Amino acid sequence: MTLSIGPVMLDIAGTQLTDEEATLLASPAVAGVILFSRNIDDAFQVRELCASIRQVNPALLIAIDQEGGRVQRLVTGVTRLPPMAGFGQLAQREGQTVAVSVARDTGWLLGMEMAAVGVDFSFAPVLDVDSDRCPAIGNRAFSDDPDMVAALAGAFIEGLREAGMASVGKHFPGHGHVALDSHLTLPVDDRSFKEIESIDLVPFRHLAPHLTAIMPAHVCYPAFDDRPAGFSPSWLGLLRESLGFKGVVISDDLSMKGAHGAGTPLARAEMALAAGCDMVLICNDPDGARQAVAGFEGRELGGRGLSRLRFGRARPSLEALEALGRWRKIHARLAAMCELAERQQ
Repeated sequence: MTLSIGPVMLDIAGTQLTDEEATLLASPAVAGVILFSRNIDDAFQVRELCASIRQVNPALLIAIDQEGGRVQRLVTGVTRLPPMAGFGQLAQREGQTVAVSVARDTGWLLGMEMAAVGVDFSFAPVLDVDSDRCPAIGNRAFSDDPDMVAALAGAFIEGLREAGMASVGKHFPGHGHVALDSHLTLPVDDRSFKEIESIDLVPFRHLAPHLTAIMPAHVCYPAFDDRPAGFSPSWLGLLRESLGFKGVVISDDLSMKGAHGAGTPLARAEMALAAGCDMVLICNDPDGARQAVAGFEGRELGGRGLSRLRFGRARPSLEALEALGRWRKIHARLAAMCELAERQQ
C-alpha cells in the first residue's frame, strides 16, 4: 500500500465508499476526498465514511466546505454555524473586541468538531470583501470593510490553529467585487490593480503568513493578468513573493464554468499546477476526475507540501467536546446568531 499522495482532490457519489471509488483513491495521483452534502447523513456516519477512506490509504486528506450559513455541508450532530457576515454585524452591535473573541472560539469549535468526525480541514475562512454585488459571496464574507475582514478572519484562523486544524483562505485575490458567479461563468473584474490592492488584497496581505493554504478565484483581473487567478503564474507569484505566503495553494473546483476555458479536466489541472497550485480540486465530474488521475499517474508530482493540511493531533470525540464549558458557551452564542440571521432573511 502506498502512503504517498498526488495533486488531485476529488469527490465521491454517496454516503459509503464503493469498490470502484476505493480503487480510484488508491492511485498515487490522488490527494484525497472533499465531502459534499450528498455524502452526509450525520456526524457519526461521516466518521465511519472517513475511516473507510483512510483504510484505502492513511495518507489521504479529507476536506469539507464547512463555512457556516448556506455553506455548511455537515449539519446533523454538530453545531450549526451562522453566515460569517454575522460576525461583522456582531462587531457593529457589541464591538470588535467581542466579535473577535467569538470568531476565535468559532474557529476552535469548527476545528474540533471536524477533527472529531475524521475530517482534516475545512475550506475556510472566506477572505473576500463583500461589495453587495456578488451572489456567490454575499453573507459568506465577514464584512464590507477589508480591515474588519482581516481582524475577524485572523481570529477565526487562530481558533483553527488552537484546535490543531489547517486554515484555507479564499478566494485570492478577491471574489467580492464581481457581479457574476464563477460556478456558472468566468467573471471579469475590470478595476485597476491599485483598487484591488487597496481593498481586496488587504485581508490576504495581513493573513498570508498565518494561513496554511490559499485558494485562488476563477476570476479574471485584466489590469494585472488576462488569465484567471488560479491559472496565473503572475497572481500566484505575487502571492508568494510580495505577500510572503509559504503555504499550500489549492485550486478552486476545476469543474466550475469559470475554469472551462483552460480545456479538458486534465489540461485544467496541468495549467493550474504549472501556474503554481500544489493541489487541484475536481468535483461533480467523475469522468473528468478519472481522466486527470490517469493523466498524472507515473509522474513525480508528489503532492507538494500537502502533509501540512493533515490534522496532526489526537482526535477528540464529539461526546467529550459537548462536555467542555468552552464548547457549550460558544454553541449557545452561535445558536443565537443563527436565529438572528434567519430573522434578517
